[in-house]
Amino acid sequence: MKKVTVEAEFAGQKFSITTGEMAKQASGAVLLQFGETSVFCASQSGPSRPGTDFFPLTVDYRERLAAAGRFAGGYLKREGRPTTREILTSRLTDRPIRPLFPKGFVDEVQVMSNVMSCDGVNDPDVLSITAASAALMVSGLPFRGPIAAVRVGMEGETLVLMPTVEQMKTSKLDLVVAGSRDAVLMIEGFGQQIPEKEMGDAIMFAHRHIQSLCQLQLKLVAEAGIELPVITEPAENPFYATLKADAYAALTEAKTAPKKQERAERVKALKKSLVEKYFPNETDTTAEGLTKAQFASAFHDLEERVVRDQILAGRRIDGRATTDLRAISTAVGTLPRVHGSALFTRGETQSLATVTLGTTRDQQKSDGLFGEEASRFMLHYYFPPFSVGECKPVRGPGRREIGHGCLAERSVAPVIPVSEKFPYTIRVISDILESNGSSSMASVCSATLSLMDAGVPIVQPVAGISIGLVSEGDKYTLLTDIMGDEDHFGDMDFKVAGTGRGVTGIQLDLKIAGISEAIIRDTLEQALKARKELLRQMLTTIRRPRNDVSATAPKLVQTSINPEKIGLLIGPGGKTIRAIQEESGALIDIAEDGTVTISAANSQSADAALARVEALCEEIQPGRVYTGKVTSIKDFGAFIEIAPGKDGMCHVSELSDGFVKHPSEVVKVGDVIEVKVISVDDQNRVRLSRKAVLLGKKADAGSDDE
Repeated sequence: MKKVTVEAEFAGQKFSITTGEMAKQASGAVLLQFGETSVFCASQSGPSRPGTDFFPLTVDYRERLAAAGRFAGGYLKREGRPTTREILTSRLTDRPIRPLFPKGFVDEVQVMSNVMSCDGVNDPDVLSITAASAALMVSGLPFRGPIAAVRVGMEGETLVLMPTVEQMKTSKLDLVVAGSRDAVLMIEGFGQQIPEKEMGDAIMFAHRHIQSLCQLQLKLVAEAGIELPVITEPAENPFYATLKADAYAALTEAKTAPKKQERAERVKALKKSLVEKYFPNETDTTAEGLTKAQFASAFHDLEERVVRDQILAGRRIDGRATTDLRAISTAVGTLPRVHGSALFTRGETQSLATVTLGTTRDQQKSDGLFGEEASRFMLHYYFPPFSVGECKPVRGPGRREIGHGCLAERSVAPVIPVSEKFPYTIRVISDILESNGSSSMASVCSATLSLMDAGVPIVQPVAGISIGLVSEGDKYTLLTDIMGDEDHFGDMDFKVAGTGRGVTGIQLDLKIAGISEAIIRDTLEQALKARKELLRQMLTTIRRPRNDVSATAPKLVQTSINPEKIGLLIGPGGKTIRAIQEESGALIDIAEDGTVTISAANSQSADAALARVEALCEEIQPGRVYTGKVTSIKDFGAFIEIAPGKDGMCHVSELSDGFVKHPSEVVKVGDVIEVKVISVDDQNRVRLSRKAVLLGKKADAGSDDE
């Protein structure tokens, strides 16, 4: 293949795609460049393994820190296992391309994206989706592309196409949309309580710009002289018609049991009886030569047909109307000792959330293309096999657990109070105890309740719900609060989280080749109604965040000092800060901007450390009373340390409200006394008075007697 480059101006910068120069042994390879950020993507196909009955697509995205001119941190100077960001971007790339391969295609396909250069201005994650599509378009694989993806931000009320990394720091919206020329295929976005209409407008704004990138890929294919393959649908399974005639009614009845396990048992029993009927004496083929593999595939297709027919007829398999939520149950304060906890149950999906409050030292540090970042809010999601009645090995978190946890985390993050108001580091754990549809949105609900139980002053409560879709031609039905079967056999899983004011998180996954603007806007409105009902029921359990954090949580206080005085607080070799920590029993963390965070097991220790820090770092104020220690005695008076490293002189005439011949008559070295600052001269010398404090106390006592 000859080298071909196509380019266009996009969002004010040059956008180019090159093929035919690199990785010529791959099925397809491209180098995509936007600004000075470059992503290389290769697609490769291979023969399917015997017995494969699913599409084995693997998508990997990697960021080499060398792309930004940086070394990897730590002892090893090469990248290791994929980071959370890389895993999330791999999933982001996978989701819109997977539904565009034909049914029945089971060849191995691998898509690999590597960030080759990063200019620090343009984020390469969204470019990976367009690069993957371009690599597949030139591969000769049966891919129904092209597709493309863009990011949309929001400055004030203005939508911004492909915002820079700097713009995203102040953007109210972080929205990634992928689509074809005709429809939207994937959405993932997070915002500061964005109203539904504005979110819908942002999605359609993104889709309009996606179309030009799709056209650019078609130009690449044409100039490279690549003939797109003719994609034909597989022939109907010869077992399907027989099975439909014999078992449609029985399978319909089996699928209408109210409980998930009961439905599964009924379907399993029916399938077993049919196997015995068609394959007597454990034969492997029927008299017509049909195989057990064909039977299994046809039974799955018939089960899908039954579920979809019921929904399109207005009947869901558990008897609910299309807009009904399942039964909701909520509880808070479920567990002792933890800093906050909540149990949220929606139908047969249940999440137990726990909250841990910590200090700035507990923040999650991560290294990436744009430098080190620290996260003070985390939500970790766990999906044990017993939650779906299965036995499986339990290892580290997989891509699904990481993806669901980050979706819930970023949906709740917009309502977490700023550190100036609530300086704690916050970790939420969502343990899924039961699962039958949308456990990530159940995690949003349980997280909200547990945060309120922990006394975290969240801005607004957040709830989340998933909307499903079954479409046939121009007819479609939207389903509120989908179950596992409706997700598996349906066309869409559209998750929307938010407050009563607007959307904080949104994610769309499809099994079809796109949805229209009408479906998107209808889904947002249906999700809003469900979300308001969820919030109403959740708030009957706990109306507002508790006034105080748990007694078992660390006590945190913050203050700000002049950054120039950080060295004074630390002291030579850390002597001063260690002394304050040892004497008070508190821990002290200092940020570069002068923010001092003090944590302790109780309020007394935290307050004692705070008083020491403020006394040390603040300017000595005339008229203020300080508690100080006598450090030396002279004939003319006593020197008193009123803050670490800060002495003042109290003249003998100011040591008492009576006559004093020598200072030793009143005080001795080591005494702790209260003194008032009389003045601070131009040379920063401090004059103190003990007499003024004593006279003030007598005056107060006299007024009390009256």
